Amino acid sequence: MSRRENAHRRSSKPRLDAKPRILVICCGERTEKQYLEGFRRQFTVSTVRVRPKVGSPAQLVGYARKVRDNDPGGFDEVWCVVDVDEFQVDEAVAAARKAGISLAISNPCFEVWLLLHLADWRQWFDGPAAVIAALRRHLDCYDKVKLDFAAFADHVTTAVQRARKLDPTGEDHTCNPSTGVWRLVARVLGEC
Repeated sequence: MSRRENAHRRSSKPRLDAKPRILVICCGERTEKQYLEGFRRQFTVSTVRVRPKVGSPAQLVGYARKVRDNDPGGFDEVWCVVDVDEFQVDEAVAAARKAGISLAISNPCFEVWLLLHLADWRQWFDGPAAVIAALRRHLDCYDKVKLDFAAFADHVTTAVQRARKLDPTGEDHTCNPSTGVWRLVARVLGEC
């Protein structure tokens, strides 16, 4: 048996490790990546890989598909963390469904997820600036460029519960405010 055939046989065996290997593509190097990397460290989750990519939600889905396809068997799940912001996310939703990629969509932006760590917020937001202003009322030191995960670490479970109340499926990107990040976090923690 050739080395290549032997390697393929080994990789096709079921894994004993129950934790899924998850690839997370997020928009940019800042807030989302810093939060997710802090989350990984805090909860010692070595099976999650976070990669930033600047672009529209549809472009992130395309990039995630390429990364996954270039590493067959490398990941059990692929997620994209995206914002509604000024984007139309329907194209990304359709592309993700077709490709078998999960989306964690925040409306209007990722900071909704952060805010839910600190407050049970249900009021509509008029764009990302309004979310950031509300977040700073609860955490005056909030810095989008240098996120301090420690400010959120003790409230992850609370944020999951609050986000579920806003959108029980985690898939209604038309609801403002809403965030599907709770689905990703719950999945990583083995809660769903």
